[in-house]
Amino acid sequence: MMNILVLFMLFLSREVKAQTNSDVLKMDVLKTEIIKMDSLLFDVSFNQCDAALFKKIIADDIEFYDDRSGLNTSKGNEIKSLLDKCGRSEKLTRKLNSCTIDKLGDFGAVQIGEHTFYVNGKPTGTGKFVHIWERKDKNWVLKRIVSYEHRAIKK
Repeated sequence: MMNILVLFMLFLSREVKAQTNSDVLKMDVLKTEIIKMDSLLFDVSFNQCDAALFKKIIADDIEFYDDRSGLNTSKGNEIKSLLDKCGRSEKLTRKLNSCTIDKLGDFGAVQIGEHTFYVNGKPTGTGKFVHIWERKDKNWVLKRIVSYEHRAIKK
């Protein structure tokens, strides 16, 4: 009887380990995908002023909560804001400092992070953010944004 119990425990421990390895692989894929989306959102859309890509990335029912300007629920206003930024003489860019990513069930993912903003290549401020990404078929769209704790960098 003891041998059967030991074999059963070994079998269960192997099943748990296999599931854990699979979960780790899924999380690695999720993190890679969200980091790629962050890069497309900021390195390409925001930094290089690619409004067409920006329009594809953000959801039609976007909600953007900002500690400076409040709530915006207009995709058109977000696109206009990007175009206004890109029309200025000074070049505003963003660099990701750090982030954590977790899954939100079958819906998508949450990304929580910090970034630094630059004007003409010089750091001018930092901020924190929460992004809610929704998976639509094989694509990702940015559904919700919370942008907060904006701080100027003291010179």
